[in-house]
Amino acid sequence: MASPASAYMVYVSNEKDNTVSVVDSATMEVVKTINVGPRPRGITISHDGKLIYLCASDDDTIEIIDTATHEIVGSLPSGPDPELFVLSPDGKTLYVANEDDNLVTVIDLESKRVLAEIPVGVEPEGMGVSPDGKTMVNTSETTNMAHFIDTATNEITHNVLVDARPRFVEFTPDGSEAWVSAEIGGTVSVIDNETREIKHKITFEIPGLRAESIQPVGVRITADGKKAYVALGPANRVAVINTETYEVEKYALVGQRVWQLAFTPDQKTIISTNGVSNDITFIDVETDEPVQSVTVGALPWGVVVSPN
Repeated sequence: MASPASAYMVYVSNEKDNTVSVVDSATMEVVKTINVGPRPRGITISHDGKLIYLCASDDDTIEIIDTATHEIVGSLPSGPDPELFVLSPDGKTLYVANEDDNLVTVIDLESKRVLAEIPVGVEPEGMGVSPDGKTMVNTSETTNMAHFIDTATNEITHNVLVDARPRFVEFTPDGSEAWVSAEIGGTVSVIDNETREIKHKITFEIPGLRAESIQPVGVRITADGKKAYVALGPANRVAVINTETYEVEKYALVGQRVWQLAFTPDQKTIISTNGVSNDITFIDVETDEPVQSVTVGALPWGVVVSPN
């Protein structure tokens, strides 16, 4: 199969062996392995592509990695057990879910200072921010809620009850909807960002698989807003959803326990992390067919792609 036309660096956090794998998207080969802090999970990149931010969960810190040198160049005060975070659209603020103390920590990236700590539900994980930067959403796994937070005041404005163990939040490009995956509930709740009410609930059925093995986690939506991709955990598949009809149009078979997803900047490829099979899978966005899987480190968790 043909490789993607453009070359991007793909960064994968490997939860079990405390590394980040750097993969060239053109050759689909690991070009570097970076040793990092214990239990790396959430990973993102600055908008200019110069810095990686990584949750070293068991070290209670966020490490900063220089993408030019692949060296750790600093850290951020994250609070205990940072698991997942989201970068504000202006690139100035990082919103971090601290699973152990039921807080969302707001960090100013320039000063590396904590601006606020926001009490949320039990076991916060999923983090999403609206394209205009005005609304941030956190999900609490045990409380089964999506907390809508005003970023100007850092106050919760709405609590929306969703299905069991919500793990991820993704806004549509126009900011009108927040999609919240529920791992144990087996659903994705589509929440209207104006009314803060669930407008649709997406379910999944795969012939030959029991319902309890279909566990939605990572969610990504194309830049044109037409298609959504949902990682289905131990179902070993990525669901492709029509965002107008909310119908599942395809299930792409990938590796074992698919967890998180990331697009390449040209939107031609989406990449899944497959924890149990210790690999990532490149999926062609035009055909929604898997192109190739690449072995990375042990228990790959998060993935992010360089913006250029």
